[in-house]
Amino acid sequence: MPTMATLYDFTDDNFKTDVLETAEPVLVDFTAEWCPPCKMLDPIVVKLNEEWGGVVKVGHLDIDTNVKTTEAYGVMGVPTLILFKAGQPVERLMGFMPRERILAKLQRHLG
Repeated sequence: MPTMATLYDFTDDNFKTDVLETAEPVLVDFTAEWCPPCKMLDPIVVKLNEEWGGVVKVGHLDIDTNVKTTEAYGVMGVPTLILFKAGQPVERLMGFMPRERILAKLQRHLG
């Protein structure tokens, strides 16, 4: 049995059930294949997923293939991290930032 938490792949089709209707907090990484800062952020997102396994659901959403959700949340640039609690966005972080800064912003919603 793997100990690593699943890194979700959010899409327009599963966003409602996997993000908005889930009990635990959800961190969505709005990202794109062509985005260098997104690639820099990716290892941080993977690490957060490992650390928060079972407490926070963490995953990516490709903005190019999931335009409906991207537009619904007004994501204009990538990377953008949005933390959802009880189906509501409670924190939005735009652009690349170091892990410590991400944790500082998100921790208050998870404590």
